[in-house]
Amino acid sequence: MSTELFEAVSSGNLVSVRRMLAAGAEINSRDREGATLLMLASHAGNLPMVLALIEAGADVNASDERGWTPLMKAAYNAELDRGFADVAQALIDAGANVEAPIAYGIRPLMLAAGYGETAVVETLLKEGADVMARNEGGLTALMMVKQKHYVDVINLLHEAERDAGVGEGSCSSKNEPGSKVVTFLKPAAKP
Repeated sequence: MSTELFEAVSSGNLVSVRRMLAAGAEINSRDREGATLLMLASHAGNLPMVLALIEAGADVNASDERGWTPLMKAAYNAELDRGFADVAQALIDAGANVEAPIAYGIRPLMLAAGYGETAVVETLLKEGADVMARNEGGLTALMMVKQKHYVDVINLLHEAERDAGVGEGSCSSKNEPGSKVVTFLKPAAKP
C-alpha cells in the first residue's frame, strides 16, 4: 500500500489518499530517499493535500537524511522554480520549526530569500524567522541575497533587520515613527 500511497500523493489524488489513510496506511511513511508524504505534498505546493496530511497526523518536523523538512520543501522547489507561501503558513500553523537548518546551516528564510521567493520570505518573517541567523559561513539571509538583485526580498530583509534594531539603517534617529525606507533599486520585473 505504501507505493500506492506515495503515488496518490504525488499525483494529487486526495480521495485515494484519504481512503488509504482511513484503511490504516502509515501517515509518516518514507520513500527511498527518506521523504515523507507531507514532504512530497509540500514540495508540490498542494495545499489541500498538505492540510489533509496534517489533519491525519503527519509529522510537520520530520526530516530526510539531508535535513530537509516539509517547510524547507515548501520554501523552494527547484523543478517548479517557486516556493509556496500558503503551504509554508499551513505548516507553521501546525507547528513546523521555522529555524530547522539543512546542510551548511541554511534555514528556510535563507533558502526562500536566495531564490527570490518574496511571499515565502514575508510569511517566514511574519512567523518569527530570525532575520539575523547566520549559516556556517557567517552569512545572514540578506547577505546571501544581495548579489542576486531580488529587490523585493532585499527590501523585506532590510526592513526586518531595521525592525530588529540591527543591520544597515537601524540607527534610531533614521527610523522614527512614520519614517519611510527609500530604495534606489527598481522593483524586480514581474513574470
